[in-house]
Amino acid sequence: MNLHEYQCKALFAEYGISIPRGRVAASEREARAVARDLGGHVVVKAQVLVGGRGKAGGVKLARNVNEAGNSAAEILASRIAGLPVREVLVDEAIRIQSEIYLGITNDRDARRPVIMASADGGVDIEEVNRQTPEKIIREHIDPFLGIRIYQARNLASGIELPRAFWPEFVDIAFGLHTAFVETDATLAEINPLVVTEGKRLVAVDGKIVLDENALFRH
Repeated sequence: MNLHEYQCKALFAEYGISIPRGRVAASEREARAVARDLGGHVVVKAQVLVGGRGKAGGVKLARNVNEAGNSAAEILASRIAGLPVREVLVDEAIRIQSEIYLGITNDRDARRPVIMASADGGVDIEEVNRQTPEKIIREHIDPFLGIRIYQARNLASGIELPRAFWPEFVDIAFGLHTAFVETDATLAEINPLVVTEGKRLVAVDGKIVLDENALFRH
């Protein structure tokens, strides 16, 4: 079962991962109110369970409240991959310095989870894997021990993340792994995890797929 972006971010926040300020809106009026609370400079994102929202016009940057309302109205009146857009997420705009991919899934061949990171964040990780697989750094996680600090540091080193960000990156990797385990997910990814101009690591988009066989536990 796939979760919407806003649901993923809510889970990230529960596990100590920084996310942008924002709220879901179901109308132009609600979007304007959220944008006003956030200072006007926002990103409006369609909440539909498909990829490629940006290319389909489902992600728009707004510089003020009016633009946010107009963008929300346009997106809410559209269909993306044949699906109607019933809600938008209005997030504060983040000044981005660089983008990272960080994700965990199950490696069926290895019979254990694998955590992956790439300096090529913000793009389809499957495309990166096809074209430049060497850019994806992987660490298999022992299901009895969980992720280790050295593994998170190996990922940070492998993607050439400046050392100043390593402690925060390690905390995010641990938080993502805990979320992956406790929600019975088959995939939990942050794409992108951005380095902001304010020297922070923030999850500006994410994807979580839950194992439907485990839903009775939740």
